[in-house]
Amino acid sequence: MDTFILNGRLCPTTEIRAIAEKASGEWILIQLRPEIKWVYYGQERMVQVGNDTDAVFVYSDHFNPEPAPVTDYQDGALRDDFDFGSAILVLTTALKEVVQEMDCDYEYAGWYDLRLRLSRKGTLVHIPEYLYYDVETDLRKSGEKLFDYVDPKNRAVQVEMEKCVTAHLQALNALIDYRNLRLINPEEGEFPVSASVIIPCRNRVRTIRDAIRSALSQVVSAPHSFNVIVVDDNSTDGTVDIINEEKSKSNGKLIYIAQDKSWHAIGGNWNAAIHHPQCGRYAIQLDSDDTYYDTQTVQRFIEAFEKQRCAMVVGTYRMTDIDGHELPPGIIDHREWTEENGMNNALRINGLGAPRGFYVPVLRSLNFPTTKYGEDYAVGLRISREYKIGRIYDVVYNCRRWEDNSDANCDIVAMNRNNMYKDRLRTWELIARKRR
Repeated sequence: MDTFILNGRLCPTTEIRAIAEKASGEWILIQLRPEIKWVYYGQERMVQVGNDTDAVFVYSDHFNPEPAPVTDYQDGALRDDFDFGSAILVLTTALKEVVQEMDCDYEYAGWYDLRLRLSRKGTLVHIPEYLYYDVETDLRKSGEKLFDYVDPKNRAVQVEMEKCVTAHLQALNALIDYRNLRLINPEEGEFPVSASVIIPCRNRVRTIRDAIRSALSQVVSAPHSFNVIVVDDNSTDGTVDIINEEKSKSNGKLIYIAQDKSWHAIGGNWNAAIHHPQCGRYAIQLDSDDTYYDTQTVQRFIEAFEKQRCAMVVGTYRMTDIDGHELPPGIIDHREWTEENGMNNALRINGLGAPRGFYVPVLRSLNFPTTKYGEDYAVGLRISREYKIGRIYDVVYNCRRWEDNSDANCDIVAMNRNNMYKDRLRTWELIARKRR
């Protein structure tokens, strides 16, 4: 069996073409790292499973040097950083076929293009067995890797990846045409205020006061008005005392919702807020450990909704530490979300930016999934299928990274669980878009 080594996931199409030209035999092995040590009969096991399942692509769990399980491939596993491990078995005939069909030469997206095209040819099979050893070279914590895809220095890579996934969606008849998206009526319905800042929280005694004061400090122009809705999900660390202190000084602007003991998670807390009778026409996110950039964030969101007539608005944020000092990569403006193609590129990226604002009449018809991870992404995907999503490119938010962030340092099991869930959301969304 021929073995070919690629220098990681970012490679040019020319390397893929060269592999296809040299490939012989029924299967070839592509390694994304040069050094791999196989368990006894590990390669033979891959070939056996590939033959038994009529797969075009086989990958497995491994050690690096600790156990490194990977996740099952789904139709919605479209993120370009999907982890297949470092050793992938590819059916030679399928490889040669898709390379013949490649009509674009990428500098970075050669591997991504290959595996998307292979997924249209046949099955990508995950073997949940530890078949080899390799060495992980990126030793950063999970929270430090989260924003690689929006780091401005990686912009050229992102442009290619977007082009690649757009072609894939078009081939699947799942591409959304932005010209067919619906616009909202900003005057629909009666609401007590123009906008509500929504702060879901649980055990955030260290940061909740900053978030609340940041929200209450907002200034909006007449005839607009706003309030702040804090939803506490059974905190036990003194968070509720701080909420009540700030509520007593808010002149009625702060509304406190205390959840019962049943399961709510972040999605359920959002649902409680948006269905509250005091919720405004627009619901604007503020996480309980973050702050707004200045006093004009809510005003900018109101103006964006009314001018762009969109059902959701995504802002621009900057990364800071808990004390407000800027962290790399600095300002994140999510330029990968464009008016023409953002709704399609959303199926590739693992998030939609922050802060997010929502048009409540639409949001009440959809609701958030009752989960503590990916709830905003799920709603954003659903909205983007049918409605225009607007953008604010001014910095309006401080995304504070600290040791108690829920994604600061996930272990591999938690990371896989989170990624699997978002892949599932994309799979469902892909099915729905094909049916349009």
